[in-house]
Amino acid sequence: MSDEKSRDGGRAYRMDKRAQDVAATRQDIVEAAVRLHGSLGPAATTVSAVAQEAGVTRLTVYRHFPDAEALFAACSAHWGSFQTYPDVATWLQARDPADRLRVALTDLYRFYAEGEPMLTRIHRDREALPPTIQARNAGAEVAQLEALLAVFTTVRGAARRRRLTAVLRHAMSFWTWRSLCLDGGLTQREAVDAMTSLVLTTAGLPPG
Repeated sequence: MSDEKSRDGGRAYRMDKRAQDVAATRQDIVEAAVRLHGSLGPAATTVSAVAQEAGVTRLTVYRHFPDAEALFAACSAHWGSFQTYPDVATWLQARDPADRLRVALTDLYRFYAEGEPMLTRIHRDREALPPTIQARNAGAEVAQLEALLAVFTTVRGAARRRRLTAVLRHAMSFWTWRSLCLDGGLTQREAVDAMTSLVLTTAGLPPG
């Protein structure tokens, strides 16, 4: 009986050890892909490069992630677990157009600053991202834009709404933040002030 228990215990230990090894290898692959996405960008990150960075074979990568979409989803989830994403629900608590705009842009620009190395490459290579990731990102951008448009109730008419929408998109853009803060040397607050004034002026409201 004791021999049977010993054999069962040994088998269980080996299975548990193997599961741990598999999980560790998967994590190594994900972390390797994240590093490459943040340095080379998604468009230049090949399976071979990920395998070399993780110290495994290409076949091992494919065993864990059968396609680019699965690997990118895992990378996105891993990187995202260390980020604080913009919180649209918090934006909606501000009822005044200027207040909501400032809250939103401060939140967005904070996120851009914290994730800049990765976000620069993700936005640059956005057309190379898997379709489901592109759709997810686009959906988030639409939700953010609608949260801001909703508070500008006094702006009516197709032409005025079209101009406001275009300027809001510009103010919310990662590239606008990068141009103002990284290239132009503005502080986060100065950038928020500048874009808030532009949007409010476009909306026909006092620039704040």
